[in-house]
Amino acid sequence: MSRPVNFSAGPSMIPIDVLESLAANMVDYEGTGLSLIEVSHRGAVYDKVHNDTISLLKELMRIPDGYSVLFIGGGATLQFSMLPMNLMLSGGSADYVNSGAWAKKAIAEAKKVGTVNVIFDGSEGGFKSLPDPAALKPSAGSSYLHITSNETIGGVQFKSFPETGDVPLIADMSSDILSRPVDVSKFGVIYAGAQKNLGPSGVAIAIIRDDLLERSSDSLGAYLNYSVHAKANSLYNTPPAFPIWGIKLVLEGVKARGGAAAVAKENDAQAAVLYDAIDSSGGFYSCPVEKSVRSSMNIVWRLAEEDKEAVFIKEASEAGLIGLKGHRSVGGCRASLYNAMTMEGVKRLTSFMADFAAKNG
Repeated sequence: MSRPVNFSAGPSMIPIDVLESLAANMVDYEGTGLSLIEVSHRGAVYDKVHNDTISLLKELMRIPDGYSVLFIGGGATLQFSMLPMNLMLSGGSADYVNSGAWAKKAIAEAKKVGTVNVIFDGSEGGFKSLPDPAALKPSAGSSYLHITSNETIGGVQFKSFPETGDVPLIADMSSDILSRPVDVSKFGVIYAGAQKNLGPSGVAIAIIRDDLLERSSDSLGAYLNYSVHAKANSLYNTPPAFPIWGIKLVLEGVKARGGAAAVAKENDAQAAVLYDAIDSSGGFYSCPVEKSVRSSMNIVWRLAEEDKEAVFIKEASEAGLIGLKGHRSVGGCRASLYNAMTMEGVKRLTSFMADFAAKNG
């Protein structure tokens, strides 16, 4: 079967072997006679998938003892609300870095819960750069400091992280989780929607330092309470079994590739090839992002003649290169190079870019 190369920002491409395994076992999961998505979430068959997925994530991200791994429905968007509801101390405040569209959404939800201190605002510069992490210091009395590690729309990415002392550092890693090694011990919470690097849509992962679970108030609705989920091992209610199963298969593939460090080398190499094609085009293509914070996951660029961008995207799609249209809020072009992307796919894109520039330059 001929498949297009999928550069979509999310839901994004999933490794073909994962899709084939899901398909092969969908009706009869490993000889049980039933699909995994119809067996009891309290039974041994699903229980093994659930706990194996948690174990794999702990292994691959080197999550230390003293952290809980939660699977929660609602994606990262629910976490924008759930996080401050659980962690913002009564009558307190929290610090946020406004690095782009997704940080802005997180800030808007946190403001409904308490006081938000925006300690960096990249909006005036068009979200083309990021602050020096060393310059990000928590405000007095802050409950936590929140960053978005990678902005899918603007194409900016933190290459290192702030040191926040006793104030928990929180990161939305929806678009770069497990794309590189990260020292989890530096964070109070890491959360991410699954549908970019980890598997099918429908679930968010929250990695929470256990002492922070004590902040969750009994006044919260049960499903909105981190402590409830942690105590039940994310089985308080029926979990999103299908995406968790998909995550397990993706994580097995990452392990087989050599883990986060090996994947990071592949990701960086692919991003370098695409950025070189942009930078060496003589101005036909240009990336607006400050070079020091260019994302390895989401590469954005413009054409010198903007009226040709729609033609570029149309002809690329016809050539089997899909998902290259930039977000509607900013326009331009964008290629998302998540963990499932291959160097072959990137080179197909850069070859097309070179041909298009030669014909239209």
